[in-house]
Amino acid sequence: MVQAIVFLPLLGAILAGLIALVGAHGRNPSGDEVEHHGDHGHGHDAHASTAHDDHGDDAHDDHGHGPVEPAAAGSRGAELITTALLFVSAALSWMTLVDVGFMHHDARVQLLPWIFSGDLQVWWTLRVDTLTAVMLVVVTTVSSLVHLYSIGYMDEDPYRPRFFGYLSLFTFAMLMLVTADNLVQLFFGWEGVGLASYLLIGFWYQKPSANAAAIKAFVVNRVGDFGFALGIFAIFMLVGSTDFETIFHAAPGLTGKTINFLGWHADALTLTCLLLFMGAMGKSAQFLLHTWLPDAMEGPTPVSALIHAATMVTAGVFMVARLSPLFELAPNAQAVVMFFGATTAFFAATIGLVQNDIKRIVAYSTCSQLGYMFVAMGAGAYSVGMFHLFTHAFFKALLFLGSGSVIYAMHHEQDIRNMGGLWKKIPYTYAVMVVGTLALTGFPLTAGYFSKDAIIESAYAAHNPFAMYGFLMTVVAAGLTSFYSWRLIFKTFHGEPHDEHHYEAAHESPIWMLIPIGVLAVGSILAGFPFKELFAGHGIEEFFRESVKMNPHIIEEMHHIPATIAFLPTVMMVVGFLISYLFYIQRPYIPVQLAKEQPGLYQFLLNKWYFDELYDVIFVRPAKWIGYQLWKKGDGFIIDGFGPDGVSARVLDVTRNVVKIQTGYLYHYAFAMLIGAAGLITWFMFGFGGQ
Repeated sequence: MVQAIVFLPLLGAILAGLIALVGAHGRNPSGDEVEHHGDHGHGHDAHASTAHDDHGDDAHDDHGHGPVEPAAAGSRGAELITTALLFVSAALSWMTLVDVGFMHHDARVQLLPWIFSGDLQVWWTLRVDTLTAVMLVVVTTVSSLVHLYSIGYMDEDPYRPRFFGYLSLFTFAMLMLVTADNLVQLFFGWEGVGLASYLLIGFWYQKPSANAAAIKAFVVNRVGDFGFALGIFAIFMLVGSTDFETIFHAAPGLTGKTINFLGWHADALTLTCLLLFMGAMGKSAQFLLHTWLPDAMEGPTPVSALIHAATMVTAGVFMVARLSPLFELAPNAQAVVMFFGATTAFFAATIGLVQNDIKRIVAYSTCSQLGYMFVAMGAGAYSVGMFHLFTHAFFKALLFLGSGSVIYAMHHEQDIRNMGGLWKKIPYTYAVMVVGTLALTGFPLTAGYFSKDAIIESAYAAHNPFAMYGFLMTVVAAGLTSFYSWRLIFKTFHGEPHDEHHYEAAHESPIWMLIPIGVLAVGSILAGFPFKELFAGHGIEEFFRESVKMNPHIIEEMHHIPATIAFLPTVMMVVGFLISYLFYIQRPYIPVQLAKEQPGLYQFLLNKWYFDELYDVIFVRPAKWIGYQLWKKGDGFIIDGFGPDGVSARVLDVTRNVVKIQTGYLYHYAFAMLIGAAGLITWFMFGFGGQ
């Protein structure tokens, strides 16, 4: 069964790819591709450089650009094949969760030998335990709904087979990652999702900003992956294997060992865990390596939902949970995980307060929620972090796809300042967005309420040096999250319409898009309470068994924290809502006034704490300067100057001139022989005469 779950999306990707190839051959061979992706929407309020044109349905002809070319042949076939295969995969995943979680039928399926070189023995094996089963459900459920939604959203795009092929490839890479039985296989899936995200973020490759965002995501992830690769090397050096069972068995024996790292004798487990966590920071967009995530909004909206809810960003959280036996033995590494998680939760929430692009607000919210998950990992409550990953997938996918529905209705408008009053026009989208927002902010009895509060409680109960810092940051972030989430709802759906033309034309999305957001809205409520005991209660031992190594005391202590602490997140949620209501419904002049009174703070948050500018000065410009010097001075002046433009060129000059002597006239040769003979005689006369 697990083989079907993993390889059906790959089959879909291959079939969609073949359809795309066949379609491409039937096109204009000159390669004059779509021109309508890059330039529409100039009439909008072009706020800064944000990607405010989400072109899912480019060719609704308001901007005067119809589709330049028809859709590839077989587009509908590619959509239906990939979507159907994903739904089969999702159904099998739920069956697997029941089978593994409750019937305890863990499985390891050896597919084939992969790398056998000296001590490195790697089998291609699918590992299915409860942790994997949970991830299979999250990935396939969200991905299948995103596929279904994309049929409506991408209805006018001529390159649909390529898009659906990429989506299925992305899903396959993530499934490969979560079913990995060793670090090498995990790394294969890890790089696979990196590649697929690059292809999807830059899907509209005629658009320079989409290319730049795709490259940025790829490069920032390379930084994290460098650390991750070093971590894998370190484990192989210490244990002599990359196989999880072998590593976990050997882990207790590594305590107290040191590694000579650049002359510094570091604790082996702490250093290894930190290097592995560096990989998680890149993939899961934690503080310092977060800059790629908001830019990933350049891709079509379904891509954003897939990256932010189920695939790419959850890979880091999953990896830390999978390697929990190592992290449990490295408390200093856990402290670092908690610190970065708490910092990210707060930092991303502050930026979300002032963003105006509907998708960017939701993107920073993802960044912040991932911080929460890492706080739980740092506290040693791995199943609680996985609980939030599970619930978050539903309401975050819902918020992204709901935003896509708003963008579709508003004809590519993404600036919430240009919206307003939409609840009358798109009531269904409004209702599901409110459900998603309630779940995200932790409204009682929604899915987010159970998982988010459990994380805050685990931070309070933890014995981590940064436990109090983690607790305070997550509580503050809960208030900020509530504020910016309701700000999005109020500015988009309430108040007066700011753009009459778009407001009048606004209409509900096609049925392909409405069904998935309805299902996700149900999931945003039902994913919480029924699973609470399994993930964050007394059923953990029974449900997760050996798949995660829990701190044994943490769950017990979570159930004995003071009631005031337990209610604090809910209080913060209410406070955030009330302030947001005051600012954007009752007295909308207050935020404008505040921005004028505090221009420094407003610009600081609006410009994302100036991280992009800072990295530009520290890394990008010096790298460009070095590259320029090597190119102009090294390559141009030295290598070309002395090579092709120097010695080689002089040799060519000489030979060109020598060739001119070869004319073919007899008297020229006779004359040359005469000169030669005269020269020879002269040399004999003077040469020997001198002796």
